[in-house]
Amino acid sequence: MVSREPVAPGLGEAAAEEEQDELSRRCGDFMAQPVSGLRELRSRRQDMRSRMEMLIMETQSQVCRALAHVDRGAAFTVDRWERKEGGGGISCVLQDGNIFEKAGVNVSVVFGHLSEEAAQQMRSRGKTLKTKNGKLPFCAMGVSSVIHPKNPHVPTIHFNYRYFEIENADGTKQWWFGGGTDLTPTYLNEEDAVHFHKTLKEACDQHNPELYPKYKKWCDDYFYIKHRGERRGIGGIFFDDLDSPSKEEAFQFVQSCAKAIVPCYIPIVKKHSHDPFTPEEKLWQQLRRGRYVEFNLVYDRGTKFGLATPGSRIESILMSLPLTARWQYMHTPPEKSREAEILEVLRNPKDWVH
Repeated sequence: MVSREPVAPGLGEAAAEEEQDELSRRCGDFMAQPVSGLRELRSRRQDMRSRMEMLIMETQSQVCRALAHVDRGAAFTVDRWERKEGGGGISCVLQDGNIFEKAGVNVSVVFGHLSEEAAQQMRSRGKTLKTKNGKLPFCAMGVSSVIHPKNPHVPTIHFNYRYFEIENADGTKQWWFGGGTDLTPTYLNEEDAVHFHKTLKEACDQHNPELYPKYKKWCDDYFYIKHRGERRGIGGIFFDDLDSPSKEEAFQFVQSCAKAIVPCYIPIVKKHSHDPFTPEEKLWQQLRRGRYVEFNLVYDRGTKFGLATPGSRIESILMSLPLTARWQYMHTPPEKSREAEILEVLRNPKDWVH
């Protein structure tokens, strides 16, 4: 009779257990537990849907903690919601803080069937969609944020990174990523503009030096308020329908962009959050916010898509709107004023990083 030593778990089993512990540890740092739940994420942990959900949860947490640390006057309300048709989200909103009038960072993970209106929007962008019995299964997830500071010398920032997957009638899947980060200052500070764009360029350059100039131009073109003849802000990067060179490389690029959010913005907030300002400067900020609202409600594709998706959460979609804004009839700033200076850049975008 041969005695045998106890057999240790196989390397594969041990690695799987270690990976599960790592998943639990990462989730412990989030603002809330992931929308899909740990069990589901573990069961498909190598799937892009799970990896993207972990990335957007991580991004939400990192940004919220950085903002709360700077503000110190208000905490984020964490609001978990469910969508009857499938999925849900986590909205984190800070209001009436010391630094931020309103700061929202939302995560959503939704699935089900696309409405005909939403499908039509995609077809208008050149997507070939093959429905089955008039239905088109989809999964969409993303992190989206708009931050409106109190001080007119601290700019507003917006970012959004998302992943979309559609299953055609023949069982094949289409997927793509989209997103971007852009800055909307009330007053122009060239040093801040250079820092912001340089940080985003460095994130893009890790993957391909052609990406930043391409996505910078796309951003300038996208955030254009046609009826005003001006951009919403001084841009950043923006891209959509990204499905190359491969799913993995596209994901790595999106991850780099998400990691650039805190370093591109928080130093600017710290630099200006205690700058003195006048009632006239506050008035100009309110007027510029009016332009922000106009773009979001009239042109923004994400807002339109959200409003066209059955069961979407209106509060989260309209979180991007500021607490306060102003529309003044025929307002024109004096020539050669600081207000006129920012308008010139909004009408004629500059290259901030050479």
